[in-house]
Amino acid sequence: MNLQAIADARGNLLWVSGAIRGSIHDTKAARIWQIPRLLAEHGLFALGDKGYDGLDHDLVITPIKGKNKPAWQKEANCLHARLRGPGERMFAQLKTWAILDQVRCAPQRVTQIAKAIQVLNDYEHRSR
Repeated sequence: MNLQAIADARGNLLWVSGAIRGSIHDTKAARIWQIPRLLAEHGLFALGDKGYDGLDHDLVITPIKGKNKPAWQKEANCLHARLRGPGERMFAQLKTWAILDQVRCAPQRVTQIAKAIQVLNDYEHRSR
């Protein structure tokens, strides 16, 4: 399954999408869930991994691709990775919910499970 999620700069889960087939590329999934449009409407931008290259470059910033990059591009990619770190930790926390590893059911059920995990994850972080 492919789930899209958005975290804030501190790594708090803000939104999780419904589930769609895992064979759908991340860029297409972001378009299906209208993430670029929603970012634009709210005056926001996002940091994404290389899987989101080709999405609106003004709204979703991805690392610079290619080999033998000059030093400034390597530094830019380092900063990009550092800023994405809290969001990546949030994704890692989501993946600790073992039910997502073993789920074999309709996408609608996975969507309900993902939304429940979002609520439980939020509760867990607020109770600390």
